[in-house]
Order: sequence, then C-alpha cells, then structure tokens
Amino acid sequence: MDFVMLGQRRTMRSFVMISLLLGQLTLGRFAIAVMPVKVGDEELPSLAPMLERVTPAVVNIATEGRVIIQNPLLSDPFFRRFFNLPDEPTERKIQSLGSGVIVDTTQGYVLTNNHVIQDALEITVTLRDGRRLQAELVGTDPETDVAVIKIPAKDLKALPTADSDKLRVGDFVVAIGNPFRLGQTVTSGIISALGRSGLGIEGYEDFIQTDASINPGNSGGALVNLRGELVGINTAIFSPTGGNIGIGFAIPINMARNIMEQLVEYGQVQRGFVGITLQDVDADLAEAFHLPDAHGAVVVGVTPGSPAEQAGLKAGDIITAINGDRIRSSAEVRNEIGLLRVGDKLQFDLIRNGKSVQISTVMSPKEADLAKGPLRNPRLGGATFAELEPNAPGDGDVGGVQVFNVEQGSRAWQNGLRPGDIITSVNRTPVRDMRNFLAAVNNERGNLLLRIRRGNSAAYIVAK
Repeated sequence: MDFVMLGQRRTMRSFVMISLLLGQLTLGRFAIAVMPVKVGDEELPSLAPMLERVTPAVVNIATEGRVIIQNPLLSDPFFRRFFNLPDEPTERKIQSLGSGVIVDTTQGYVLTNNHVIQDALEITVTLRDGRRLQAELVGTDPETDVAVIKIPAKDLKALPTADSDKLRVGDFVVAIGNPFRLGQTVTSGIISALGRSGLGIEGYEDFIQTDASINPGNSGGALVNLRGELVGINTAIFSPTGGNIGIGFAIPINMARNIMEQLVEYGQVQRGFVGITLQDVDADLAEAFHLPDAHGAVVVGVTPGSPAEQAGLKAGDIITAINGDRIRSSAEVRNEIGLLRVGDKLQFDLIRNGKSVQISTVMSPKEADLAKGPLRNPRLGGATFAELEPNAPGDGDVGGVQVFNVEQGSRAWQNGLRPGDIITSVNRTPVRDMRNFLAAVNNERGNLLLRIRRGNSAAYIVAK
C-alpha cells in the first residue's frame, strides 16, 4: 500500500492543485453530493454559512529549513582524503507547505502535522485575511504526527472541538485546507471508517477514514462536522499514484488534543512504560484459548521488573479492555497506553485460563527503562536513549536503540537526531540493544555515522 503524507516539500518546483466544493442537496433522509439547482423560490440547503464561520481558523503553513545530504562514502575519512573532498557536509535547502488549525485564540496555538514543520528553521503562517505571521514551535510528537506552533494572539478565530469518540460511520464531514497560499480548499464527504490502525503511517494510529477529498498541501488542515466543529486533523491519503482516490485519513481531535496538552505543558509527550509484548488474537488463537470471538490482544512477553510484572500480568493473558474501553487488537492496546501520562492508573480486563480477571497498575516513567550506564560521547549531548520499546517499528530481528528525548538546540539536535528515531547501527556496526550502543559510541573519539529509522524510512546521519 502507498500512503502519501500531504504536506508538500519542494526545492525547484511549485505544485498547484485546486479543490472544488460540491454542494450538498438533502432530500428527506438521503443526502446526495450534487451541484445545487434552484427549486422554485425555496432556498436550498448550503454549507456556506458554516464555512464562513470555520474557514478563518484554517491557515497556510510554509516552512524553510536545511537538511544534510548524507552519503556513507563521504563519511569515510580515507575516501575524503583520497579525493581531496572537504569535511563540511553538503546541505540542501528544503521548503514545506501545509495547513494548520487555530484552536486557541488566547495563546495563539495552532495544531498541525509534525511532517509539515519537521526540520523547519523558519515557520510562516498565513491567515485567510492575508496576514503573514512568524510562528514559534511549541512541540512535536512524531509518533502521532501532531505538532503545535504558536502565533501572535491578535484578532484570531479558533475552531470549537467536538467529541471524536462519538463519531459514527456515515456522519457527514467537510475537509478544509489552505495549501500553496491559494486560500481555502473545501471538500465534503462522509466518515467511511473509524479506528483505522496497523497502516504503518505513524507509531500510534487510530485514524478517521473519510472519502472527502484530502489534497496535497492539506496536511494539518481541519476535518469538521456539519456544525463546524473540529473532529480531526487531516494527515494522509492512500494512493497508488499520489492522487486522491477517496481514501483519506485524519487524526481524531481527542487524540490530537491530548497530545497538544502535553506538548504545551512539557514540550514533549511524557509517555509511560508498562512492559508488555502483545499479539493480535486471530481465529486460530481464539479457538486455542476457547474465546467466544477473535477480539483482544494476547500477552506474549512481560519485561522483568516492569510495572506489568509487578502488577501480575502473565504471558497468555488475553487483554479485552483497558480502563473500560474494549480492546480489539494489540494496536488498540498500544494506542490506549501511548496516550496515558506518567502516573495515570491503568486497569486491565483480562481472560486468564478461561476466567475474567482485573489487574491494575500505574504508568511509570519511561526513564526507568533507560540504560544504567552513562553516555560519555559529547556528540550526542542533549539526547537520552532507551531500549527499543516492545512492538515498536524495528523491534524483533532488527533491534536498535530508541531516541527517547532530544533537547532543542543541543548538539544531538544539531546533528539531526529527533525523538522517536531508532538507531540501528553505529559506524556500520549493528547495535541490538543499549549495551551494544553505549560500547560503540563511548569508545569512539571521531565522528559517528548513525543509521536511523524514522517512521517508514531509513537514513544515515553524521554526529560531529
């Protein structure tokens, strides 16, 4: 499957796309997307009044930044000396265009996607009234692709939010973006599915799927209901060709708002640690465990000394609910846990040996899973690292070490490391765990060639 992140980066080219709104004609209980026609002297139903209220809160976001062009050969000192190449890395200017949604007029907070403002050195927000404002980054969370930026809070209009947990398949929605500084584009449709996960787009997935056309440049834009309330942040489309085929995905606003609150308060998401490895319950496992249906997640491993072990979870337990929310898959467990904060209570409803069991624990700081040994290489100063989280991308045969946090402006940040990156090798030597990683970086006095996984892609960076 091909997924397209809709924030557009460009170097020499400009892309132009215009989305046209189809009017909504309501006939009895049925709604049909058609061009409006006049029926006698009666005024037809229209989305225009709602859009007049909503569109001023959807903004264009343009960014500029620089990325280092990495080439493993250029990282070899012998190769550089042989060809008399300079030591300075080659940089490339990048630009990104996307959308954002004003959600707080008092503080000037704007919600958008992480991939829209990723690696940005300068962020410019253009409002519908033509004002261009310089924005500052509040925080980002690559795992959910949510970012918060801040603009001067003067004469702004914000979108009210709805409860995205109450959405239903078939609800009418409108996708609004502000791409390429063309002004708003608006498309309408319905919610096609809820709770989409396992797509490999983000680390934590609970997407709203819609057939409302979400076009390039609309990343970070608004998905609203017919009352003009924000229900989601547009993120990606499924497309074999890069064009829209009516399968778009948005982050539910409840998830985005939860992430935003933590980014505003802490500058990062303070995810806790539980310490379980999971597997989906399929039909064969349901039969083997004598379950009534193929729903839930089976615990296949418990980390020694973790909150899960201390609470009494065991391999073979079937998780059916967390904090009262029914669980259908291991991805849902990861989403539930990933959105909880350190110190939050966690109640598991389990099936153990055919009997219902309830077990409670508390989310512990993820730092408890950090390596015991000290990091002594200054090239990675400002970053903290952790053992690869169970079920994280790259877990299993690949191995690696996860970047837990990076202080903005630190040496590690300047070298290109970001929270959520997974380091799989150091100077071409694979690292499987923290012990390998510390041995590799602490014993190296020169530059570090790090191979990282970021989302669905891999790259080399040089820590100098």
